[in-house]
Amino acid sequence: MTDNEIIKLYWERSEKAIEETEKAYGRYFNYIARKVVCNDEDAKEIVNDTYLKAWNNIPPERPNNLKAFLGRITRQLSINRLELNTAKKRASGQYLIVLEELEGCIPDGDDGSDLNETIALRCAINGFLRSLPAESRRVFIRRYWHMYSISEIAKDFSMSESKVKSMLMRLREKLKKYLEQEGFSV
Repeated sequence: MTDNEIIKLYWERSEKAIEETEKAYGRYFNYIARKVVCNDEDAKEIVNDTYLKAWNNIPPERPNNLKAFLGRITRQLSINRLELNTAKKRASGQYLIVLEELEGCIPDGDDGSDLNETIALRCAINGFLRSLPAESRRVFIRRYWHMYSISEIAKDFSMSESKVKSMLMRLREKLKKYLEQEGFSV
């Protein structure tokens, strides 16, 4: 079933929409959730919460890319769960490591209260990513969006772990310079 057909089912308020979404993307959502929370039970709950959020958000929204739209929901729910788990002193997976790595190259204090600043930062980061060679962009996105471990990236790209670490360090430095040139204080 195509994304447009699934979206149509949501608009018709057919429960088959959730069934079809699970068939098409259930494994993808579970993968995202498990990468962030490192817990199968939490991941299952997050995936179910993704379906609920999809049901509540479509309509009124009509996403252009269903996989990306719902993947972003899964990722945010996963991060929220991780923060809750971390507050309870439970395992934190790659999320906290990734945040620590990005700490020195992303502006501080963005609590989401200034929407214009948030949008400008997002546009600047997208511009930075577009400026990168394809392999560097894929490595960066795998680490900082999908939260792959260094060893997973090294294996996927047939590189040594030290090369991946070095590449990511250089990319973070480039990102910091790029954002400073765009007027952000890092």
